[in-house]
Amino acid sequence: QVQLVESGGGLVQAGGSLRLSCAASGLTFSSYAMGWFRQTPGKERAFVATINWGGGGTTYSDAVKGRFTISRDNAENTVYLQMNSLKPEDTAVYYCAASTYYSVVYRHYDYWGQGTQVTVSS
Repeated sequence: QVQLVESGGGLVQAGGSLRLSCAASGLTFSSYAMGWFRQTPGKERAFVATINWGGGGTTYSDAVKGRFTISRDNAENTVYLQMNSLKPEDTAVYYCAASTYYSVVYRHYDYWGQGTQVTVSS
């Protein structure tokens, strides 16, 4: 049974930082690209960042480029999202996901975590 468990969300002031973690189990982690998406009420799930199987390739949305960094530790079956210079518009539920494709499209992702809330106050 595949499980993705996010942690590290919370409340932070604008300009602050948070680091999200996603621990994976039940799959061959190094065979999957990993992504982070976010969602606010009434909106579609939006792509944030993705990292390829070995960690040598990353892609970011324009909204977070230069502020967020995705990384992975295949020995620990964990993917991270370092979020710096946070803005109120970054407030959302953040989800990690696993895909056999290196993709920015949420429909390409096979497995999802339960999400973690990030709230940025102004």
